[in-house]
Amino acid sequence: MAAVHKLTEDLYEGTFDLIALHSSLQDFALAYALNLALKSNFKRRRRDLDISGRIAIPIFEWKDDLHDRYWTFFTNKGAAKDIAAENGLFKEEPSYRYHHILLEHREVDYFLKIEQDGADNYRQAENENTIAKLLTISKVITAYTVETQKLKSKNNLIF
Repeated sequence: MAAVHKLTEDLYEGTFDLIALHSSLQDFALAYALNLALKSNFKRRRRDLDISGRIAIPIFEWKDDLHDRYWTFFTNKGAAKDIAAENGLFKEEPSYRYHHILLEHREVDYFLKIEQDGADNYRQAENENTIAKLLTISKVITAYTVETQKLKSKNNLIF
């Protein structure tokens, strides 16, 4: 019989901040707008985040060497074509099933994950400055920080 190894939550003690974004823009257009507003350099990863083999979520990343931060921008919702619904009134129309990265925040369109070290008050001031810049983007409806300590699905953010 093979041994079973389980990972505990203590293993991942990453320090990161999470900013929620509500916007009607598509991911590539919002990444471009982020690059202009934040003076960043987000680029799409070569490989998307693959969930269950049928759902791929694009991830944009940027390594800020000047401030020693690693930024990740991703959508909260991925869609997969559902093949089970073949009978009924609209059998010719495809149906989709959605998967959310953070189930607690289904209403959020995008997330901005910032991994950095430093004191909490310094990080909080930087996040407020970042949110102020995000709100200058015309198609961003709102942006706010999410408390990462209260997230139940925090492990979904390890990628």
